[in-house]
Amino acid sequence: MAKISKILSRQILNTKGQPTIETTVLLSDGAYGTAACPAGTSKGKYEAFELRDGIPDKYQGLSVEHAVSNVIDIIAPALLNLESTRQQDIDKKMIELDATPNKSKLGANAILSVSMAVTKASARSNRIPLFTYLREFIRTDNLSLKIPTPMFNILNGGLHSESSTIDFQEFLVIPASSMTFSQGLETGTKIYFSLKRILLSNNLSTLIADEGGFSPKLASNQDALIAVKQAVESTNLRLGFDVFMGLDVASNNLYSENKYHIKDKSGSLSSGDMVNFYEQLNKDYHFLYLEDGLSEDDWDGWTELYRRLSGQTIIVGDDLTVTNPMRLGTAIEKKAISGIIIKPNQIGTVIEALAVVEMARQAGLKIIVSHRSGETNDDFIADFAVAVSADYCKFGAPQRGERIAKYNRLLQIEQELKSS
Repeated sequence: MAKISKILSRQILNTKGQPTIETTVLLSDGAYGTAACPAGTSKGKYEAFELRDGIPDKYQGLSVEHAVSNVIDIIAPALLNLESTRQQDIDKKMIELDATPNKSKLGANAILSVSMAVTKASARSNRIPLFTYLREFIRTDNLSLKIPTPMFNILNGGLHSESSTIDFQEFLVIPASSMTFSQGLETGTKIYFSLKRILLSNNLSTLIADEGGFSPKLASNQDALIAVKQAVESTNLRLGFDVFMGLDVASNNLYSENKYHIKDKSGSLSSGDMVNFYEQLNKDYHFLYLEDGLSEDDWDGWTELYRRLSGQTIIVGDDLTVTNPMRLGTAIEKKAISGIIIKPNQIGTVIEALAVVEMARQAGLKIIVSHRSGETNDDFIADFAVAVSADYCKFGAPQRGERIAKYNRLLQIEQELKSS
């Protein structure tokens, strides 16, 4: 078995022009793997800790030189000569080196960059695709290999867009799961450019935001929903049959002093008011998907949302659950969600992320594997999504190189699976 012979790390830039960490792991047989850690913009407060330097005159305080040093000076010496396929032991060793509840000593970004790079190097060493290699660490009994259905964030608001006036963060279109991945990708692209034409015809901006979706100045979230619905209807696609709509509200950003505040309603709203609003919207748009409809600590609101809408749409936790087994356990116990977002950098290691997927699947939840707004061209997350047979994946709009890298990797995997 190949052993870890060298670990290198460096600071690079992500798609927001902010520093992130990239690590390369070299093995004794010459194989190597390089991985870059993504970063979120809209974050849950229970996420694993992203270590940044906080030095004002270095990348506005966002440099990650300390995290890089932790890889080189602390993690690398501890992992040298370990067998690269012992991923559980490697990830456990890094967790022990950190010895904090949220990886705040070494930084989840430092730890995850190594964890991902090891998997890539090991897959290359074993001459198998990364998605095949990752499946070795999960139960695959009665779990068919498949490519997830893509969800396209074609209109951006909230913290994902500095120019948009819309509260809700992501307005999604979702091809029917009966389509192949390549058919779904073509469908999403078709609607995306249909939306562009509609915005132009109304003299609205078609500048794109963090995840590639358009960010026009609209009066309300309902105006955004109308535009997306028109984009679908202007094609030959049938809303509710060929394609569906979804929302990532990112309600943490709308919540203050135990109340919600949105442009669609005057004054402040209670949890019950928000649930009523979603119920009203769902009658008009028949959402397939509703993510982070309420704040991360509004458990009573989540339980009510699930009770009233889970029979019609997937109620999904992201900031609520942050790929964390403890948060997920609470959500399952309280019957708060029917789907979960999986983001490896929310928890900090590959093995921990895989374990949360297993836990969610045992509970019967839909699995949605997601990128972050501050991405790189690393396509690890595409292989991860296939490895766990995720139901859906969220990689942004069919625009911007860092999003397209993931979609193109899934096209490649689709072709590989067909040929095999």
